[in-house]
Amino acid sequence: MTNYATSLMSSFRRIPPSAIPATLDCILASTTSPPPLLFSLLLDALPILLQEVTHENEESLDDECCNYIASYVGALCHLLKKPGLNNVEALRNFVWRVLVPLMRLTQSYNRAIVDKVMGCFLDAVKERNAWGVLEETMVPYLIKVIGFTMGMHESEEYTWTAEDSTLTSFKYFPLLTACHMLASTLGVKGKPVSESRSGSGSGSGSVLANGCSVVDMFTGNLVWDICSMTLQMLSHSPDHRSYAITVFLPHIFKAFVSANVFQTRKFMLSRKDFFAKIWKCCKNLFQLGSSERRDAYTVLSLYISYFSKTDGCEDNGTFDFDLRAEKEFWDEMKNGLVDKESIVRKQALHILKSTATRSKGKQDTSLLETISNETSSNSHGLTKKERWANKEAKSLGIESLCNNTVDSDSSRELKWGAFFLLYEMLEEYGTHLVEAAWNYQMNLLLQTSESCDNHLKAVGERLQLDPMETVQDMFDWLAVLWERGLCHDNPQVRCLIMQSVFRIEWKKHGNYAKFVPRDFVLGSFIQGLNDPVHHKEFGLKGVYSSRTIDGASTFLQQYTACLSEGEQMRLLMDVALLVKNQSFSRAGLMSLAECVAAAADGVRRLNKKEVDLELEAADTDTSYNDKAALLDVFRFILDTSKQHFNPNYRLKVCRNILDATISVMSSSDVPLETLLHFISSFPHDFLNYGGSLREKGQEWLRGYKKQASTSSKLMKKLNEFPESFINHNHSKNDIVNYDDEDMEMWELKAKRWAHTLFLILEEEHQLDSLFQFIESHGNDICNKNGHWKWLPVKYMILILSVVQQLHEKKTLTLDRHGQRTNGLLDMVDHAGSMDASMIINKFTKLFTFILKDLESYTLQSCLVFWSKEGEGGDTTLPSSIKGRLGGLSQRRLSSSNTTAVLQAIICVKTLASICSYCAQFEEESLNSTLSVLWQLSWKIISCTTCNSESKAEIYVGAYEALHHILKSLVFMPSPSALGLLTRSYNLLDPEAQVKVKPHIDYFVEIYLENINNLIEAGHLARARRAILIDWKWMCLESLLSVSKHALERGVYIENCDYFISDGVVRRIFNDLVDSLENASEGSVLPMLRSARLVLDLFALGGGCKGSAVSSYDVNAIDVQMMWHLVQSSWLLHVSCNKRRVAPIAALLSSVLHDSVFGNMDMHEFDNTPGPLKWFVEKILEEGTRSPRTIRLAALHLTGLWLTHPMAIKYYMKELKLLTLYGSVAFDEDFEAEVTENHDAKTEVSILSPSCDPELTEVFLNTELYARVSVAVMFNKLADLADTVGSNDETESSHASLQSGKLFLLELLNSVVSDTDLSKELYKKYSATHRRKVRAWQMICILSRFVDEEIVSQVMDCLHTALYRNNMPGVRQYLETFAIYVYLKFPSLVGEQLVPMVRKYDMRTQALSSYVFIAANVILHAPQSTRHLDELLPPIVPLLTSHHHSLRGFTQLLVYQVLSKLMPVPALDVEMPALEKRCFMELKSYLEDNSDCARLRVSMEVHLDAFDPNKSIMPAGIFSNRVDDIQFECAHVSLLERVIDFLNDVRKDLRCSMAKDATQLKNEQIHVQDSESIGQVIDETTSKLQHDVSLDFQKKVTVSKHEFQDSHSTSINRNTTINSLLDVEKEDELVDEAIRARHVGMDKLKSGRQQIILVASLLDRVPNLAGLARTCEVFKAASLVIDNANILHDKQFQLISVTAEKWVPIIEVPVSNVKGFLEKKKGEGFSILGLEQTANSLSLDQYLFPTKTVLVLGREKEGIPVELIHILDGCIEIPQLGVVRSLNVHVSGAIALWEYTRQQRTSSIQHT
Repeated sequence: MTNYATSLMSSFRRIPPSAIPATLDCILASTTSPPPLLFSLLLDALPILLQEVTHENEESLDDECCNYIASYVGALCHLLKKPGLNNVEALRNFVWRVLVPLMRLTQSYNRAIVDKVMGCFLDAVKERNAWGVLEETMVPYLIKVIGFTMGMHESEEYTWTAEDSTLTSFKYFPLLTACHMLASTLGVKGKPVSESRSGSGSGSGSVLANGCSVVDMFTGNLVWDICSMTLQMLSHSPDHRSYAITVFLPHIFKAFVSANVFQTRKFMLSRKDFFAKIWKCCKNLFQLGSSERRDAYTVLSLYISYFSKTDGCEDNGTFDFDLRAEKEFWDEMKNGLVDKESIVRKQALHILKSTATRSKGKQDTSLLETISNETSSNSHGLTKKERWANKEAKSLGIESLCNNTVDSDSSRELKWGAFFLLYEMLEEYGTHLVEAAWNYQMNLLLQTSESCDNHLKAVGERLQLDPMETVQDMFDWLAVLWERGLCHDNPQVRCLIMQSVFRIEWKKHGNYAKFVPRDFVLGSFIQGLNDPVHHKEFGLKGVYSSRTIDGASTFLQQYTACLSEGEQMRLLMDVALLVKNQSFSRAGLMSLAECVAAAADGVRRLNKKEVDLELEAADTDTSYNDKAALLDVFRFILDTSKQHFNPNYRLKVCRNILDATISVMSSSDVPLETLLHFISSFPHDFLNYGGSLREKGQEWLRGYKKQASTSSKLMKKLNEFPESFINHNHSKNDIVNYDDEDMEMWELKAKRWAHTLFLILEEEHQLDSLFQFIESHGNDICNKNGHWKWLPVKYMILILSVVQQLHEKKTLTLDRHGQRTNGLLDMVDHAGSMDASMIINKFTKLFTFILKDLESYTLQSCLVFWSKEGEGGDTTLPSSIKGRLGGLSQRRLSSSNTTAVLQAIICVKTLASICSYCAQFEEESLNSTLSVLWQLSWKIISCTTCNSESKAEIYVGAYEALHHILKSLVFMPSPSALGLLTRSYNLLDPEAQVKVKPHIDYFVEIYLENINNLIEAGHLARARRAILIDWKWMCLESLLSVSKHALERGVYIENCDYFISDGVVRRIFNDLVDSLENASEGSVLPMLRSARLVLDLFALGGGCKGSAVSSYDVNAIDVQMMWHLVQSSWLLHVSCNKRRVAPIAALLSSVLHDSVFGNMDMHEFDNTPGPLKWFVEKILEEGTRSPRTIRLAALHLTGLWLTHPMAIKYYMKELKLLTLYGSVAFDEDFEAEVTENHDAKTEVSILSPSCDPELTEVFLNTELYARVSVAVMFNKLADLADTVGSNDETESSHASLQSGKLFLLELLNSVVSDTDLSKELYKKYSATHRRKVRAWQMICILSRFVDEEIVSQVMDCLHTALYRNNMPGVRQYLETFAIYVYLKFPSLVGEQLVPMVRKYDMRTQALSSYVFIAANVILHAPQSTRHLDELLPPIVPLLTSHHHSLRGFTQLLVYQVLSKLMPVPALDVEMPALEKRCFMELKSYLEDNSDCARLRVSMEVHLDAFDPNKSIMPAGIFSNRVDDIQFECAHVSLLERVIDFLNDVRKDLRCSMAKDATQLKNEQIHVQDSESIGQVIDETTSKLQHDVSLDFQKKVTVSKHEFQDSHSTSINRNTTINSLLDVEKEDELVDEAIRARHVGMDKLKSGRQQIILVASLLDRVPNLAGLARTCEVFKAASLVIDNANILHDKQFQLISVTAEKWVPIIEVPVSNVKGFLEKKKGEGFSILGLEQTANSLSLDQYLFPTKTVLVLGREKEGIPVELIHILDGCIEIPQLGVVRSLNVHVSGAIALWEYTRQQRTSSIQHT
C-alpha cells in the first residue's frame, strides 16, 4: 500500500488540479479500494509531500509546488464528498493532519495556494453540510492564532483542550494566512442562506430548537467571531489593523449587505451595532497619529462604498447606523480636508462626496438650463476678466447658484457641488482658474445661503442631518476652503484666498460675520497673516502696513461687533494670547497688533452707550482679574516688538496696543503693579515729553473728562505705593539680607512707579504726599529703632528713582530745545494750574533738607569698605554661589557682607545723584555733601592692603561706589564741586594747606597704582576680576572727563599751571594700549572713551596757566604711539562679535581724532602708509560687509576731510570706494539703536559733524549715505576752492581745489578705462549700471573743480564716454556735466560741441545727447553768448531723422528753443526775412501739430525743471529721493521719457490698426471652396516635386566651403589634361551647383510651417534647448524666448545640437509677451495656450488653424492670468495616470507633432 500511495503522490505532480476528480473516479472504478481506504492512504502520504516541497523550496513555493499541493488537497476533498466516509471524523482528520500543516507551510503567504486549498475544502464542507465540524475545529483554531498574536491567551468562547495537541503550536501559524482562511469561510457563508445551503444537506438537525437553521447559526457565530477579532485588531498594531481592513472588513460588509441581523450563540448581532463600534474605533484612531488616521479613513471609505446603495431604503432605518447623524463625523471630515498629507485629503474628499450626495439623485437638468439661461442675460456690462470667469463658472456648473427660487433640496445639492468644485480647484486646477472664478463662485454660495436661510425646515421636520443647511453650517465649510487655501503650496493661491475673505461685503450680508468659525479666526486666519507672501509692500517707503493688514483689521472689527460682550472679551484675549503660542514675523506681529486693536474697537463700539455707567460702577473680581490678565498679554506684545528694532515699526505696534487698551479698560481697572509693568514696556521716547504717544497715554491714565474718578483712583494708588514699597515687617531681632537680584527687582519697581507718576502728574498738590513721605522717612533714616518696620535701602532706591526721573526729564528738555530751561516746565506739559518753578524749589529744598541725615547714614554704611570686620567676620558663601566664578549678581561674599556692601553702594549712589541734581539750583548748601563724597573717594582709592577674597570683593563694591561719585561730579555744573577736585590736598592732614601735586594728578596716580595692585593680587575669581577691570576704566573715564570739563568751564588750579602731569597721561595711554585688545564687552566703551579723552587732553596743550598737561608738544602723540593705538584698537574691533553702533562710533572718534588727523605724517610716513591711512583702509574694507560701519565711517571721515583738506590726497582709493559703495542690506536696527540707546546717541553725536545735516541725516539709514556724505563734502570744498584768488584765500582753499581736481580726474579715468565702469553692454539695474550711475553722480558734483588746467583732459574723457553706449539713466549725468562745462567755458562750444552735433553718422544715442547738450547751452547761456547761430543750424536737420526717438526728441528741444528765444532783437535785426519766416513757420507747425503737442505737454514740466547749476548740487541729485525708492536716486531722463511716450503711441497705433484689420476681415469673410484650395496645393506640390535643387538629404549640415564664393575655387595650374575651355565650363557648373544649393536652402527655410512656439515664460536651459531642437525637426516658423544670450550657453548647445542655427529664434522678454501676442493676433494668427483649464479642449479633439501661435506656460504656475485672457483658446494633453502634468518640453513636442500631423494629413487629403 505504501507503493500505491507513493505512485499516487507522484502522479499528483504531473496531473493538473482540474483533472484530479476524474482521475480519482477512474481509480476508484478500476480498483476495489473503497474511498475511506484511499483517503486514509493519502492522509498518511502527507509527509512525503511536505518533505519534497520543503526540500526543493526553502524560501517560497514555485508554481509546480503549488499545483502539487492543489492536486493533493483536491484529491482529498474529492474523496470527502464520496459516500462511505465518516463526515465528522474525516473532516477533523483533514483539518488537523492536512490543512493546518499545509497552511503553516506558506509562511511567505502565497495567496494563490491558500485560495485553491480553501476553495476545495470549503466546497467539500458545503457539499457534506458539515459546518458544525468546521465550527469545532478550524474556526476556533484560527481565532486563537489571531488572538495569540495580540496577547489574548484565553477567550470566553474558546478554551484549551488537552487532546488537541496541535493547538499548542498555533503560535507558528502565519497571521495573514489565518485571516485569509477565516475571510474565505465567511465569503462562502456570508451569502444569503438560500445560496449557502447544499442540496444534499442532511435533513435532521438542520433546524435548531429556536427555529434557526444550523447554517444560519454557524454564519452568525462566524460573523460574530470575525467582527470581535476585527474590532480588537483595529486597535492593535499596524499589521493587525492592515489585515483587518484589507481582509476582514470587505467580507464583513458583504455579509451585512445580505442581512441586517445575525443570530449568534448568545444574542443577535445587528449591522447598526457593529457599525457603531466601528465608528467608535475610527474615532479612537483619529486621535493616535497620521498612519492611524489614514487607516480610519480607509475603513470609512469601505463602509461608504458598500452601503451607499442601500442607504436610501426607508425600511432599513431601524437596522442602519446613519453616519451622517454623527456630528463628530462631519467635524472629522473638515479636519481631513485640511490635513497636511495629500492622501488623507483625497480620502476625506471621497468620503464626503459619497456621504453628502448619496441620498439624492442627479439634479434636474431642465432646472439648471433654466437658471443658466436666466443668468446669461445678466452678463452684459462685465469686464473681460469677469466674463471669462462667468464662462468658467458655467463650465463648472456653479453659475446656477445665483437663482434664488430653487427649493431647499436643489439648493443643497448645488451648494455641495459648488463646495466640491471649489475644493478641487484648490487641489487640482491651475492658479489662473482659481484667481478668475474663486470670488465669483464664493459670492454665489453666499447668495444661495441667504436665499435658503429664509425658509429652513424645523429641526423636527428634517429627515436626516444636513451639514450645510444653516448659515452657520455654510460658514463652517467655507472655513475649510479658506484654511486649505491659506496653507496651499502656491503663494499666489494663498494670497487669493486671503483676499477673498476680505472681499466679502460683510455689512451687506448683515451679521454673517459672526458665523465665521472662531477656530478658523484664531487658527488659520492669524497664521495666514503671519505669512510674508501677503505683505510684499510691507515696510516699503517706511510704511509698515499692507493691504492684507488693512483687510484683516476691518474684518476683525466687523466680526467682533457681531458678538456679545462676553464673547468679545474672550475673543480679544484669545487673539492677544496667540503671541505667546506662536512666533511672529515683523509683518505678522503688526497684523496681530492691528487685529487686537480692531477687536478692541469692536468692543468699544458695542459698549459705547454704556461706557460711562460701566466705568462708574465697581468691577467684580472676575472682570478685574480678566482685565489684568489682558493687560499683561498686551505688555507681552509690546515686549515682543522690541526684537524688531525699527522705531517707526515699534511706534505703530505700541499705538495699536494703546488704542486697544483704551477701548476695553480704564487705568483704574487693573492692579497698580500690572499697570506699572505695562507702562514701562513702552519705549520711553514714545511717552516722554514730545513723544508720539504721550498725550494719548496721559489721557488714558488720567481718565476721560467724564471720568475724574479714574485719575483720583490711580493717583491714590501711586501715592500709597512708597509706603507699601519700603514696608518690610519683621521682628526686631531678624536680620534682613538681600543680594543684587533683589536690588535690581526693587529698582525696576521704583523706576516704573516714578515714570508713571510724572506721566500722570497734573497738579502740584498731587505731590504733597510724596514730599511728606520723603521728609518724614529722611529724618528717621538714622534711627535704627524703626528699621524693623521698613528698609532704608528701599527708601534710598525710591529717592534715587525720583532723582533719575528729574534728571531724565531735564535732559530731554535740553535735547528738545537746545538750551537750558527749568526742565519741569516742559516735563509737565504746561499744565494749567501747575507752577513748575515752585515744584523745582520744593524738590530742591526737600533734598537739601534731608542731605545731612543722608550723609550720616552714608558714612555709617560705607564703614564696611575699610572696616577690618570684613576679614574676620562671616565668610561663609551662600550655597547658590559656591563652586561658581561669580558675576554681576554673584558677589563672592557672605549674605551679611553682601547686604552691607549693597547698602553702602546704593547710599553713595543716591547721595551723589541728589547732590548732582541740587547743584543745578542750589550750590551753597552742597559744600558739606561734596566734601563727604570727595573724602569717601580718597578713602576708597587709598585702600591698599588685601589679604583675602572677601576683602577683595568688598573693594570691588567700593570701586563701584567710586564710579557713581565720579560720574555725578562729571555732570555737576557747580564750580565749587570742580574746585574740590582741583585744590591741593594732603592725604594725612586734609586741613593742612601744603603745596603738593595737583589734586587730580595725585588722585589718578594713587588710583591706578592701587587698583592695578588689586587686579594683579590674584584674590578675585576670573569673572569678578573682569568686573573690577570694567569699574577701573569707567572710573578712569570719569576722572579724565572731570579734567576736560574743568578746563572748558574755566576752572584753574591755584599755584599750578596744569591739571595733570604729562607722565600720568602717558601712563594712562600706555595702560590703555596694552589692555585694549583683551578688553571685555563691558570695558570697550570706557576704554575707547578714555583714549579719546587722553587725546583731547594732549590737544588742549600745555605750558601755560590752565593747561591740561604739564608739558606742551605739538606732536605729543607721535607716529609710533598712534601705531600702537591703531593696531590695538583694530584687534579690539575685530574680536567683537556684535557690531553695535556705540563701540563703532567710539572707535572712530578715538582713533581718528581731530588732533592727530591734521598731522600729515599720520597718513603717510617715509613714503609708506601711516597709521591712520592703514586704519581707514581696514575700517572701510570691513565696512563693505557691515552697512553701519561704513555709514559711521563716512560721517566721521567726511567731517575730518573737510576740516583737513590737505589729507584728502592720500585717500583717493577710499573716496572712490565710498562713492561706488552700495549695499542691498537694510540695517533696520541701526536707527533704533541711535534713537533708543543713550550710549549710541552720545557717541554718534561726538563724531565729526556732517557737512550738511539737513540733507545727509535723511539718508543715514540708507545705502546712499556714504555717497551723499562725500558729495556734500566736495560741495563744501568747492565753496572753499572758489575763494582762491580772493581776499579770503587760505591754505585750505588751495588744498580743497587740488583735492577736488585730483579726485575728478581719478573718477573720469575710471569711467573711461576701468573694465567694469567702461562696459557698453550691461543690463538695466545690474551692478554695472548702479556703479556707473554712482560714478557719474559724483562727477557732476565735482564739475565745479574743472578749471583751465584740466579742462582738456576732462573733455577728452567726456567725449569718449558720450560716444559709448550707456543707459539713459547714466547718460543724463554725462549730459548735465557737459552742459555745465560748456557754460563755464563758452569757447569750447565752437571748438568741440558744434563739430560733434554735425556728425550725423554718429550713434543715435550719442547724437541725442549732443542735441540735448546743445539745446540747453542755448537756453541757459547768458544772452550775450547764447551760441544760437552756431548750434541751432546743425540741430534743425535732425528734425527729419529716420530714427523716431531722435526725431521726436529734437522736435521737443527745437520747439523749446524757438518758443523761448523768438522773437529776440538780434533776430529782428540780423536775420533775413526768409530765414525768420522759416523759423516762425517751423515753430507754428511744432506748436499746432497734435502729436508734437501731446509729447510737449507730457514733457513740459521736466523741461522747465532742468537747471544746470542746481543739477550739479547734492540737493539737486539726492534731495527728496528717499521716499521715492527710485533706482540709485536717479531721475528718469528726458530721453527715456520721450522713448516711453513714443513707444506707447506706437503701441496704441498698432492696436488700433489691428482692430481695424480684424473688423475688415469680419466684414469680408469669403472662404474659398475646398476644390480651389486643393488645386492650388496640387500645383505647388508638383512644382516642388520637379525642383531638382531640393533633392538632397533632409538633415543638412552645410560645410564652411559651401558658403565660399565661386571665385575662391582653386584651379590646379599644373594640370594640362583639360583645355582652358573645359576648365571654364567646370567653373560654371560649380557656380551653378552652389547657386542651386543656396536656392534650395532658401526654399527649405521659406517652407516652414506657420506655427510659432512662445517659450518666453521658461527659464531652464534643458527645456529651451529641447524645444529648439523640436522646432527645427518639425520646421516651426520660429521659437520665441526671453533672452537670446542663452543660445551661447554650453549646455544649450550640447542639447540643441546646432538646432538654433536652422530655426529662427526671436527674443521677446516676458514683459513684452502680451504685446507680441496682440501683434500676431492682428496678423491673423490664432493664439492658443497649452494649459489645463476647465474649458481646455483635448489635444486629440482639436483642429489646429494653419496660422497658430502656441504659448507654453511655466511648469508650476502655468500661463499667467493676464495672458490667459487674450488667448483664443486652451488645449491640454489627455492624461490617464496619476501625475498631473508632463515636462514642458515634452508637452510642447507632443503639441507640435499633433499640429504637424494634422497639417500633413490635410495636405494628403487635398492631394
